[in-house]
Amino acid sequence: MLRKPSRKNYKYEFKRPNLIPILDAVFIFIFFLLLSANFLNVYEINSNVPTVSSAPPPKNAKPLNLGLKIENNRIKIYTGVPWKLLKTINNRDRKYNLNLLHDYLIAVKKKNLGERTITLEPRDTVEYENLVKIMDTVRIFKTTDPSFYIKTKDGMDQKVEALFDDIIFGNIKS
Repeated sequence: MLRKPSRKNYKYEFKRPNLIPILDAVFIFIFFLLLSANFLNVYEINSNVPTVSSAPPPKNAKPLNLGLKIENNRIKIYTGVPWKLLKTINNRDRKYNLNLLHDYLIAVKKKNLGERTITLEPRDTVEYENLVKIMDTVRIFKTTDPSFYIKTKDGMDQKVEALFDDIIFGNIKS
């Protein structure tokens, strides 16, 4: 009599691998990765969009309307409506003369303590790093700069904390 082959009766059981130790190791690795990561600090410099109004300016008020046209070889400082050229600051050794720009803006701030707005019109060829340096020069007082004070509504003296911190880009096209 013939016997049945033994392979037909044998049922192979597929054993699943134990994934728990692997998942534990992955979660521990993720935990240490997050713990040892250095997170990047992102800084932002606020800037506003130019406002357009159809109303004429007040008769008695003469707006400062301070503006900078930034080119690759010079910075031109303008004021008024329409803009009139106040000063041209040429580059020295292919670098912007930011100290001269800052000193001139200090003199303008001394005459216009309540003004906070400045309009920047950089050329599209101006490098980003130079633009940020110019923005910092326009916004921040140095420790060696004189202190300025304005009167509040209560009649108290309040220290002016920033040079021209309300920066508007005038040549942005939407």
